[in-house]
Amino acid sequence: MDTTALILAIVGCLNWGLVGIFKFDLVAWIFGGQTAGFSRVIYTLVALAGLWCITLLFRRNDRTEHSGT
Repeated sequence: MDTTALILAIVGCLNWGLVGIFKFDLVAWIFGGQTAGFSRVIYTLVALAGLWCITLLFRRNDRTEHSGT
């Protein structure tokens, strides 16, 4: 789940970078516009992935804590 969320968040970051720098929305271009149903699904999944990634900030990394044993 974490890897999927990170991939979706990266897609969102790249898309927002394109919007900010070139005024080009790649998701809308691929899926038929910002209001197209599938574009809205992608935007929603990216938003949910970003929210999930917030939880990564507050989790303990068990692998580094147990690496000495």
